[in-house]
Amino acid sequence: MPGINNIIRPRNWLLIMVVAMVGNLLAACGSAVFKVENLAKGDIDFVADAHYRETQRLLKELTIKLYRRNPGELAKAHSKSIDSRVRQLFDQSGPVILAELDFKQGTDALTLALNGGFKGDRVLALIAGLNGMIRNSYEYRAESFMFDQLNGQKLYQSARNIEILLWQLKRRQASALGPLLLTNSLPGETTNLSYERLFGKIIALQDMMASIVAQQNDRLVTKVTQNIASMVFFPL
Repeated sequence: MPGINNIIRPRNWLLIMVVAMVGNLLAACGSAVFKVENLAKGDIDFVADAHYRETQRLLKELTIKLYRRNPGELAKAHSKSIDSRVRQLFDQSGPVILAELDFKQGTDALTLALNGGFKGDRVLALIAGLNGMIRNSYEYRAESFMFDQLNGQKLYQSARNIEILLWQLKRRQASALGPLLLTNSLPGETTNLSYERLFGKIIALQDMMASIVAQQNDRLVTKVTQNIASMVFFPL
């Protein structure tokens, strides 16, 4: 009768160990869908992925709400639908660079959205700028893996830039020149602060991720003084 070592060869032992490890991971994850690439992730990577996905979801929600509140901006898009704009802004990974915005991206696109002389689609410019800036703060990675490193300072400064943007939109809405984009309710309208809440959630996510990354890298995030009235965004 052949010995046990002849039946279970070393490579078979390796297969058994891999199967057992995968089984343990599946059991630990409960109902979560197991993916082989998750073996290359650490705890911080899962946290970063969750934060990134949530910011993308919130930005899509903000895009839809802004177009519904400002239908004239969509009319500048030559009969494009809201869904087509959402796909244009979110379907492709990496930087958000659009010929319609003269290839401006990130904070340059935000500055364009706030330019009183801009005749194009302000919602497109604003969301393209926000999405590009946030993706930049995640190093343009939709997923993080071991040995990937995020920059806490970039995450922090992106949050401050959103605050600057929000203040500028409010200031213009209250000025005699009238709003560049309608967001929260105007005087006499039913109170609606849903836009401010969405911006606030995105700011909180960026700040939380900045704090997590700073602790992971054992580096302090340098607090910056906001010059909101200057309309100058912090570089990333």
